[in-house]
Amino acid sequence: EDFLIIPRHSSSNRPYIPVGFLDENYIALDSCQIIADATLYDFAIMTSVIHNDWMRTTCGRLGEGYRYSNTLVYNNFVWPKTSAKQKQEVEKLAQNILDIRETHFNMTLGQMYNNTTMPQDLKDAHHALDLAVDALYRTKPFEDANDRIEHLFSLYEQAIAAESNLKG
Repeated sequence: EDFLIIPRHSSSNRPYIPVGFLDENYIALDSCQIIADATLYDFAIMTSVIHNDWMRTTCGRLGEGYRYSNTLVYNNFVWPKTSAKQKQEVEKLAQNILDIRETHFNMTLGQMYNNTTMPQDLKDAHHALDLAVDALYRTKPFEDANDRIEHLFSLYEQAIAAESNLKG
């Protein structure tokens, strides 16, 4: 089955954690975390700027780098509600990112996602995906990372309140 692979530790010199989208021919090492049965939609959300902003806010640190945690980052991230058409749109954009990565076969993911060496076509593809994923959360564009985080925490508070109402 396809799966996402997320490095447990990642440099703060990266605008995005280099999430991989792999198939059954690969084995993940303990230096990574995986999301089994992953789809292109899952990859799109996980590699988007809004998820990366959330990660930078909620993750642990190892030196100046990020330490991705399934319990702190992934499990508390509020996924957008989407239609089938919206999912299809972001899946196309996600596939475009994967296709562009293939054209840079001479670079590692670490090099592709380094601030100083990230290829322009990959930056542009991520920007297009970021705009589409942001629009899944609200129609008004976000001003910056802080605006995204405020919105996500508001959604998180709503989700916690709804869960508390179900229990109580």
